[in-house]
Order: sequence, then C-alpha cells, then structure tokens
Amino acid sequence: MKDKLLPFVIGLLPILMVLGNSMLIPILPSIEADLHLSGGWSGFILSSFTIPAALVIPFAGGLSDRYGRKRIISISLWIMILGSVLCIVSGGIVSLFMLGRGLQGVGAAGTTPLAMALIGDLYQGQERSRMLGSLEVFNGIGKVVAPLTGATLAQLVLWNQSFWVFPVLSTVILLGLRSMVDSKKAVHKMDKKAFTSIFMSKGRLLIPLYAIGGTGLFLLFGILFYLSYHIENTFQIDGFFKGFSFIFPLGSMTICSYWCGKRLKTDEELGWTYMKYGIITMAFPLGVLIFLSSLGFLMFLITVSFAGLGLMLPVINTFITSSVPEHERGIVVSLYGAVRFGGVALGPIAFGVWREAPTHMFIISFVLSMINIFLFMLLTQRKKWVFHPKIR
Repeated sequence: MKDKLLPFVIGLLPILMVLGNSMLIPILPSIEADLHLSGGWSGFILSSFTIPAALVIPFAGGLSDRYGRKRIISISLWIMILGSVLCIVSGGIVSLFMLGRGLQGVGAAGTTPLAMALIGDLYQGQERSRMLGSLEVFNGIGKVVAPLTGATLAQLVLWNQSFWVFPVLSTVILLGLRSMVDSKKAVHKMDKKAFTSIFMSKGRLLIPLYAIGGTGLFLLFGILFYLSYHIENTFQIDGFFKGFSFIFPLGSMTICSYWCGKRLKTDEELGWTYMKYGIITMAFPLGVLIFLSSLGFLMFLITVSFAGLGLMLPVINTFITSSVPEHERGIVVSLYGAVRFGGVALGPIAFGVWREAPTHMFIISFVLSMINIFLFMLLTQRKKWVFHPKIR
C-alpha cells in the first residue's frame, strides 16, 4: 500500500505548485474587478507568486541537501498554508492579498523541485525514470485541472474562497510524508568550492538543459495567459467553458509526458531522440502561428506545440536529476526549478505586453523556440566530451 500511495503523495507537490498560478488564469478578470485593479496588474497577480518562488527555490534546495528533503518540504507546506489563509481573509485589501500570494510563492519553492530531488533519492534506474516521468504527468494533470478548478469554483463561491484548495492539499501531503517517508539528514554541506566544481565539470550539460526547460515554461504560461484573455475578450467565453478550452493543449502535454516517461527507462540515446522530436514539434507550430492565428488554428497549433513540450520535459528532468550524486542533487535540481519558475513568472508579464500585437508576439515565440533548437544541437555535438547524463 505504501509503495502505491507514496508516488501519489509526491505527485501532489507539483499539482500544488501548478494550482498557484494556473488556477487563477481563468478568474483573473474577476480578481481585477473585485480588487479594483487595472488590466496591467494581471501579470503581477501571477508573478507575485512565481517571482518569490523562483528566488527561494535555490535556497530550499541547498537547505534540503543539509537538513533533509522531508523537513524542508514540510516547512514549505506550512508557509503555503499561511499564505493561502491570508488570501482567503484579504477581502478587498490588495496589500494583504499580495502578501499572501508572496508567501504562497515562498512555500511553493519547496514543492516540485524538492519532489524531483526526493524521487532521485528514493528510486534508482528505470524506476527513477518512470517516477520522474510520472511527476511531469502530475504536473500536466495539475495544468489541466487547475483552470477548470478555478473557473468552476468562481461560479460556486467567491474567488477568494477557492484558495481553500491549498490548505487542504497541503495537509494531505503533510500527513502522507509523515507516515511514508523517513526523516533523513543530508550527508554533505554544500560549500562554495563544491558548488563551483559542479558547474565547472557539468555546466556545459546543465546550463543548456536549464535554458531549454525554462524557455519552454516561459512560452507555455505566456501563451496560456494570452489564450485566456483572447477567448474572453474576443469571443465573450467565460467561466467553465473558458477553463475547458485549456484541456486540449495541456492534455496533449500530459499524455506525451506520460508516454515519454514510461518508455525512457535507462536508454540515454532514446532520451536524446525524444528531446529532438519534442523540441522540433514545439517550434514548428509557433512558426505557423505567425501566419495563421484564428482561434481554430491557435487551439490546434498550440495543442501540437505543447505535445512537443511534454515530450521534452521528462527527458530534461531525468538527465538533470541523474547527473549528480545525492548530496549535490538538491541544489542542482532546485536551480533548474528556479529557472523553470523564472520562465513561469516572466511569461505572463511579457505576453501581457506583447498581446496587443499578436503577430510580433508569435514571431518572438518562434525565435525563442529556434534558440532552443540551437541549444539542443550544441548539446548533441558536445555530449561526447561533456559529462554524459548517465541515468543511474
């Protein structure tokens, strides 16, 4: 029973993090209206969560190497609960709401990145690859469920009452970790010399992988932000039906993540192959959107593009997590999480500015996806003389 429930408990961590932003996307107009905010605040409502998370994630990773994953995850969840309660009781007080969102972000720093590190500690070989793929599936499920959850709850209760989702999920995770994961102190305190040594020896592998993953998440959340406003303002579609429209692109990403994680196992060459096809599949539709951006083409092309992202992410997760020993894993994986969250934070802000000129927005998106292709080509050329990510 424990072996079956533990993956579910760990999988709730990325769902909790995803809910922090994706749940709010369909209800941003309602929050703006209730708090009497201008449209320019939308990106900041999201970024007040993601920017603190991105800043704190590396520290959470380093502390987990020193004091143990379970302890830091538990502290993070209690901070998440506190921030959520502040959002619930904020009423129309903007400063209190933003403080709550910031604390939610600080708490979120100890969720997905430390879940990846914890899986790296608890599982080996094929099981590790499968579990990391499953973690990305939970991430995708969260992205699918979150907009529906936000849109549905907004129809049933006041928008601030929807924040009760976070304390409930956090409590479930805390109880699960307490009963199923042994407390474990790290065996090593990371110092500046050891940290520098990691990136001197493996930086040519890690930095491009960080950049590819971060850019992918930047495009994902930026396009979702644009889609939310495009559907509501252009077609007057709101509530549940707007949330439902997110199922198609996010569902394709989730299905591909599951498919990739299940087949990756310990085959490194297969990982590089999946990443190649994923990065191309993500880029090509973004180029087509420059010329064909009606709602039908938009929905179809981003569905294909996000499928490519779903194919890439489990490979990147596995390569990064398996590239370092346990005592270095927390900081290395958390830095990757910080880059990913940086993309999540900046995407809505950038696309909020660019959405006034959609053609230019899609040109920029395509250029960024081509940079990812260039970084991948650089990786494949160097993988024979840079540390090759052996999946242990």
